Amino acid sequence: MVLVVVVVVVVVVVVVVVVGAVVEVVVVVVVVVEVVVVVVVVEVVVVVVVVVVVVVAVVVVVVVVVVVVVVVVVVVE
Repeated sequence: MVLVVVVVVVVVVVVVVVVGAVVEVVVVVVVVVEVVVVVVVVEVVVVVVVVVVVVVAVVVVVVVVVVVVVVVVVVVE
């Protein structure tokens, strides 16, 4: 059981770090796009893209955590 908790915590930490890195890259891209092109339509599109990327990243995190938990539980049992 301790192994399951340790594995889940490690996976969650790794995924959070990866998602954080993705969000940082997206923020940098947004800033660069805003500096280069200051158009309302482009900014709206960029915001929508950022929201979609963040939502997809969160879904991926949830799926990865669920899969890891299921695999670990199956292996432990």
